[in-house]
Amino acid sequence: MSNDLPFEKPLAELRKKIDELKVFGAEKQIDFTDEIARLEVRYQEEEHKIYSNLTAAQIMHLARHHTRPTTLDYIPLVFTDFIELHGDRVFADDLAIVGGLAKLNGVPVTVVGHQRGKDTKDNIQRFFGSPHPEGFRKALRFMQQANKFGRAIITFIDTKGAYPGDTAEERGQSEAIARNLRGMATFGVPVICVVIGEGGSGGALALGVGNRVLMLENSIYSVISPNGAASILWKDASKADEAAEAMKITAKHLLEFGVIEEIIPEPHGGAHRDPATQAEAIREVIWRHLQELSRLSPDELIEDRYAKFRKIGKFASAAPQPAANIDQ
Repeated sequence: MSNDLPFEKPLAELRKKIDELKVFGAEKQIDFTDEIARLEVRYQEEEHKIYSNLTAAQIMHLARHHTRPTTLDYIPLVFTDFIELHGDRVFADDLAIVGGLAKLNGVPVTVVGHQRGKDTKDNIQRFFGSPHPEGFRKALRFMQQANKFGRAIITFIDTKGAYPGDTAEERGQSEAIARNLRGMATFGVPVICVVIGEGGSGGALALGVGNRVLMLENSIYSVISPNGAASILWKDASKADEAAEAMKITAKHLLEFGVIEEIIPEPHGGAHRDPATQAEAIREVIWRHLQELSRLSPDELIEDRYAKFRKIGKFASAAPQPAANIDQ
């Protein structure tokens, strides 16, 4: 499977020409240095042109890229001494949620995140990163433990949404999400949330009530997936690209709306091009925000979180209209 998305094909073709010229020159002992240099300059110009003007739909496809790093890819690169914990102690161990204990620059933290699969078999086991209620209860258990022992909570958000099947509804999907929202709102420890891929609907928000919400440059965050929105609006999920453009779901839009606090830059082409560099950028930003939040008391952290979400959105008042005369 090619790692290139349709809008990246011009770059792929240029890179192919450069590589072929290098091989041909080496085989025939011909010096193509000048020609290769010109193509490299052209490649860099084209790369800048493409990635500096991405549409919301293109960003959506980057956020969903099949090789984009997942929570388990980032954890060993961002943290040390990670110990994974399992199960909700009620029903099962949902593999769509992973988490445990770790250290960030030597400071003990709890890390929790959605986990997509790496191949078809893994995706089936992890429900394509869409948790059941036991997944959200598992996450809440880890976060409650962190709150009890005074450890900061770091969450990685990467899901199309909570699992929509009848098995999830039977076991209390909405109730489990609601408990997470309530719990995260009341924790007296720093909570930092990072959208690393796709943040979809309540399944994302169940790990998203933080003092700081950050997004990778090519991630998306929305109340419903573009595919779901297209299905509702036009009865056609194939119009997801059109929905993505209308929904204002990119990091740039959400920073303007005050939903998130910071955008974490990505390497040209997306996080999957250089996971190590991306992880270092994530670590630095999380650490900076954690240092700021660590100065606050438990009550101040709760108030800070409350104020963050209360200020989201715009409200307008209108003069009351006279009641209609029903006798007329």
